[in-house]
Order: sequence, then structure tokens, then C-alpha cells
Amino acid sequence: MGGRAVDRRQEGRRLFSTDCNKGTGLPRYLFFYLAVILVFGAGIVGILRAGSDLRPAATGAAAAPAETGTAVLPRPAPDGAAGGLAGTLRDNLHHPFALLLLQILVIVTAARLLGALCRRIQQPPVIGEMIAGILLGPSLLGAVAPAAHAFLFPTDSLGALRLLSQIGVVLFMFVVGIELDVQHLRQRADAAVLVSHASIVLPFFLGTAGALLLYRALAPAGVPFTPFALFMGVAMSITAFPVLARIIEERGLAGSQLGSIAIACAAVDDATAWCLLAVVVAIAKAGGAAGAVPTIALTLLFIAAMLFLVRPWLARRAERRRPLENGRSAGLLAVVLVFVFAAALFTEVIGIHALFGAFLAGVAMPPDPALRQFLRERMETFSSVFLLPLFFAFTGLRTQIGLLDDLRGWLLCAAIIGLAIAGKLGGSMAAARWTGMGWGDSFALGALMNTRGLVELIVLNLGYDLGILSPRIFAMLVLMALVTTFMTGPLLNLLAWWRRRAAPEAEAARVAV
Repeated sequence: MGGRAVDRRQEGRRLFSTDCNKGTGLPRYLFFYLAVILVFGAGIVGILRAGSDLRPAATGAAAAPAETGTAVLPRPAPDGAAGGLAGTLRDNLHHPFALLLLQILVIVTAARLLGALCRRIQQPPVIGEMIAGILLGPSLLGAVAPAAHAFLFPTDSLGALRLLSQIGVVLFMFVVGIELDVQHLRQRADAAVLVSHASIVLPFFLGTAGALLLYRALAPAGVPFTPFALFMGVAMSITAFPVLARIIEERGLAGSQLGSIAIACAAVDDATAWCLLAVVVAIAKAGGAAGAVPTIALTLLFIAAMLFLVRPWLARRAERRRPLENGRSAGLLAVVLVFVFAAALFTEVIGIHALFGAFLAGVAMPPDPALRQFLRERMETFSSVFLLPLFFAFTGLRTQIGLLDDLRGWLLCAAIIGLAIAGKLGGSMAAARWTGMGWGDSFALGALMNTRGLVELIVLNLGYDLGILSPRIFAMLVLMALVTTFMTGPLLNLLAWWRRRAAPEAEAARVAV
């Protein structure tokens, strides 16, 4: 059957080629070509001349914009004497779409360069991408070259950049949900729950306690203390699960006991922190805990439906169809994207954030490893290379480190960083030691759980959008996210050096005994 189909295709190509080769010579084709161009070209010129004196009726001209609601407006023509070609090019570059393309070009290039630089110094590339976003903002580019910054990032152009970056974050949170292996959590639930919840409760307590000192000086006007304090607690409690997973993989800890416990703890931490964040967002939007009850109830129903109805149903569908084996990857990807954005839309509408719906959509994906790997590769590649750098840049445009212009501001920033490290690293380390882990592994687990990275920036931008964070404390918390993420690698290197140094001493002591 397949052979006959191939023969028919070959015969068709042979006949088609034979018919095409039966030409009558180039001169005849050239004559026909010139005749068509001349006749119809002359007709077009005649039509344009005949209609050059026509004018639209007054009623039609007035009604068209009113009925359609749109009008095509020409770009302002540059003054030929003053601008010339340079003026025309400059005006074209200021068109919104051209400016967006230029912004993407600059942002992605800077992010890739600094990401590669961080990889060379054994740091996660995400740190370089975060730094690139800050350098393109008012903290460096705006201070060193304000004219270039105003030309590249005018205020009225940031809307499109923000929307694109939000799409990237939605896809990223879906990937975070995919990487949350529920079965893996069940296998290590005892240590994971204890360590992760200890690493949430202690920093959450320190964050809310610190809010007592920071509220009067740094909270925006009109923001009640409760949402500000709760948000500070959540911001202190975050662990960047994707960054932690990359660090474990790059250091060869993926199959070790430490790596497995760290992955499980970070997954439980992320799931718990996002649930807390959903409650905080609901309270902030409703103006109080009482007004947030309907939103919280709808959120709990949505979580239950996704975990106990949608997830089993998707698992059964995946077992029956096996789309990856049937080569239906494009259709599968389209269906998954529709599902992700529908879940994100639902959580956005009920009063929390679209990111929470995207995260749950990832958690609800069938447990098939091949399917999850397929979705992770497709989604993560596009979002991390193209869209997430836009989010870093947008965050950098909001970060004004110049607001920390006095000693008191820098001391407050240092205090916030100290609270974050003490709560996350200290809480995780103490809980791990309580479960029976050695001091070295407990310290390593605490250092890994102290990694905040991109997830922290997502939370901070959410607080900024809700008006809970002022520009000054937003800058402090962004610096805290950078410092706590950057210090993970050096702390692990320090522990490895200490262990190498201690090993010969321990061996010598054993031989002496």
C-alpha cells in the first residue's frame, strides 16, 4: 500500500516536470510578460488619475471612525530640511513596534552575555540575567546615560514590555508546577515537610516582626499594616525551586540524599508559599480578611478541583492516547497552552493572580515523565531565552537603587538581608539537624533553601503592582534576592573546602588511635 502511494507521487512529479518543460521558447514568454505589465500597469495609472479629484462625502468621512471605532493615522512626516534621512529613520525607530523590537534586541543580548559570564564564574545564569535587568534600568543606564535610557525605554512604551514579560512569567510558573513531583514528595514527606515548613515559619515570623520597624518608614501611604506585614513574611519565605534544582544538577548532587531532600523541601516550600501568597493577595485586594473569604473559598475549590478531578482525568487521557508516540506534538502543545491560560485566567478573575493558576496547571499535568519532559523543554526554552529576560528588564526599570541615598537606607537594606538569611538558612539548617542530618549537610541544605532568585522577583513585582511595596523597599528586597541567590554557590564551595581540609585530619586522628 505504501509502495503504491510512493509510485503515484513519483509519477505525478514526472508528469508535472514533463508538462513544465514543454515550453515554446523564451521570446514568447517575454512578449507575454511585457504585454501583461504594460496593459495592466497603464490601467492602474489611469484609475489613479481618474480618482485623484474625488473627495469622500462628508457623512461618510464622519461616520467611518464613529462606526468602526478605529482610524488609520499616518506617521508624522519629518521636516525634510531639518531632519532629512536621519530624521525619517529616527521617527520610524520611535514607532511603538520598532521600539519594542529594539528593546527586545538589547534586553536579550545583555541577558545572554551576563548569563554566560555568571556561568563562567560558577554562578547560575539567572543571576546574570537579573543583574542585566537592573543595569538597563535607572540604577545604571538611567544614571550614566539618561538620554539613551529615555530613548530606549520611554514611559509610554513599557506597557507592551510588561505584558510580554507577564506571559513569560505565566509559562515559567507552569514549568515550576511541572517540576513539582508529587510522588517524589510522598517518598520523603517526613523530612521535607518538617524542614520546609520550618524554613517558612521562622522567616515568615521574622518578616512580620521586621515589618513593625519598617512600616512607618517604608510602607506606601494608605497601605494597612496587615497586608504589608503578611507580604514581608511571604517575601522572606520564598525559595527559588527552579534555581535550586539547576544548582543541584550542576554540582552532581541530583542522585544524592542531600539533593533529593533539598528538591523535596524546596517543592513543599514553593507549594506552601504560593498558597500563603494567594491568601495575602486576596486579603490585600479585598481590603481585609473578612472581605477575602469568598476569594479564599473559590481558591480552595479550584485547588481541590485541579488536584482531585482534573489531574486524574488528564492522567487517564494521557494513558489512552499517548500523543507523543503518535506524532501529535503540535496539537498537544496547543491544547496544553489553552489549558494553562484558562487556569491562569480563572485565578486572575477570582481575585488572586494568574501565576497561581499557571502553577496549578503544571502540577495537574499527568505524571508521565516523557510527557513532562516534552512540555518542560518546549515551554522553558521559549520563556527562559526570550520572555523572562523581558521580565528581568521590566523589574530593573522599577528598581531604583539610587533611592538608597543615605546610611540609614543602606543599614535598613542590610538588616533586611540579614533577617532573610537568618530565617531561611538558619531555620532550614536547624530543622535539618533536628531530623538527624550532619552539620555539614544541614548547612548545605540551609544554603540551598536560602536561594531566592527569579521566584522572589515574581513575588516582589506582584507586591509592587498591588501597591503594597513602595519603590524604596522594593529596591531593598530586589537586592536581598540577588545577594541570597549569589551567596549559595560560594557557601557550597566553602563547605566543600572545609570538608577536604577536615578529611586528612580525621584520617590522621583515626590512624593515631
